[in-house]
Amino acid sequence: MLAALSIKNYALIDHLHVDFNTGFTIITGETGAGKSILLGGLSLILGKRADLSSLRDPVKKCIIEATFNVSNYNLKPLFIENELDYEPQTIIRREILPSGKSRAFVNDSPVNLTSLQLLGTRLIDVHSQHETLQLVDDTFQFQVIDALAEVDNDIKAYQLKLTAYKTLQKELQGLINFQAEALKEHDYNSFLLKELEDAKLVNDNLSLLEEEYETLNNIEEIKEKLSVSNRLLSEEQIGILSNLTTLKNTVQKLASFSPKYKVLFTQVNSNLIDLNDVLASLEELNNGLDPDPNRLEIVNGKLTAINNLMQKHAVQSVPELIRIRELLSQKVIASASVDEDLAKKQQEINTVVSKLDALAKTIHRKRREAIPKLKKQLETILSGLGMPNAQFEISLELTDNYFFNGKEALSFLFSANKGGQFKMLKKAASGGELSRIMLAIKSILSNYIKLPTIMFDEIDTGVSGEISNKMGEIMLQMSKTMQVFSITHLPQIAAKGNSHFKVYKKEVNEVTTTNLLQLNEDERIIEIAQMLGGIEVSNSAIAHAKQLLN
Repeated sequence: MLAALSIKNYALIDHLHVDFNTGFTIITGETGAGKSILLGGLSLILGKRADLSSLRDPVKKCIIEATFNVSNYNLKPLFIENELDYEPQTIIRREILPSGKSRAFVNDSPVNLTSLQLLGTRLIDVHSQHETLQLVDDTFQFQVIDALAEVDNDIKAYQLKLTAYKTLQKELQGLINFQAEALKEHDYNSFLLKELEDAKLVNDNLSLLEEEYETLNNIEEIKEKLSVSNRLLSEEQIGILSNLTTLKNTVQKLASFSPKYKVLFTQVNSNLIDLNDVLASLEELNNGLDPDPNRLEIVNGKLTAINNLMQKHAVQSVPELIRIRELLSQKVIASASVDEDLAKKQQEINTVVSKLDALAKTIHRKRREAIPKLKKQLETILSGLGMPNAQFEISLELTDNYFFNGKEALSFLFSANKGGQFKMLKKAASGGELSRIMLAIKSILSNYIKLPTIMFDEIDTGVSGEISNKMGEIMLQMSKTMQVFSITHLPQIAAKGNSHFKVYKKEVNEVTTTNLLQLNEDERIIEIAQMLGGIEVSNSAIAHAKQLLN
């Protein structure tokens, strides 16, 4: 509920602060007193775009602040979803700066207008005779039926399945698109894959092949150098090993004279052992080398193939080629198995569709059962509001389409006159009739769901007498479960409020300002008497006002 409203420097309002109560609140005032200004300020709280021309003093900023008690509205999930700080007593503030910039805050946290508008629709419903488009909207009409049908849980379950269905449909389409592309590329990918598989790539085989190629390509020179090295080590007279053996025997004789000679002997002996190992390696390497032109040709072919593949695929290494081979393998396998994947995906869709259709039929059945009840209640209320011949023709037909709230096409037709043709609401009802229909619908809804604060802005225009009295009674009844405001010119409605505020203008130093005053009992009698008989209040008007209030 709206607990308090504060407006500074807005239009004709200099500074206004007012606290509101639960129940039925009346706002009255002469034409031009500034009721529309009050609503304009409130609309900024609900997310309407700001207008620099609305600043009373163009060098000061405009501040509009509203306090709402939201503990009974189950709004915490909405706050969390929009990353807002939740407080049971929530404060919304709008500021319009002289520069033209506008800022919005919820519990002192900055918010954008989209979030503010979303929150605003859950807090206050402002309805005037000229704002009845909601009535002819399918979504709103379904909400009315669904309130009576009590299908909230069914719709939530349906929407979960609908989300799953849409996800699966996207995945199916993705597979279909993939299949189309895969069929185009399958043969080419298979060819590329075979080339890479035939190359028998491993991470280090390029370096091994290059080493083998260098060896085979230079084998004669290598063998010659190995033979020369062998001779230098092993020839009897001048070979290194022969001389080193002589050196070893000589030094060995010195070893017994001193530890330092023993160390020298050890070093010489170690070198001799190492060189014998070198000789063995030379002989082994030389014996293992045989010219093999066929193998050289094979290795050269493999190197050429790998280099050609790297050039073809624009990579610099064998690991990159291996990665391409793996990707191609995945594509070829996927394209080969896509038919199976399509069949599985279609089966998943069929399962979800079956559950979706079952939920849609349940929703449809409950809605059809609620329609006669809604029709009877609407026609009964409208009869009391001066529309005794008002009739509705509401029908639902199952379709093949999955909408966000079911599978039905809704026809919500109206006839205001006996024997008249049933037409769409916007074509069959006048502005005043639409206002009364909306009042009837809101009063019915208030019995089934928790509505936000509602503000009726002169929807009683064009009615009087007993009809206005009945409209007041409906609003009063609604106020037992929600906060209701009525901006009215009718004393019959004004007299039914639990609290009464008057909008008025006053001039101070030739400056006009709009103010809002909560009336006490005596002031309220005078206000209603003036609404009955004009500024000059007569005794009969006073008596009539008291009678209405009692």
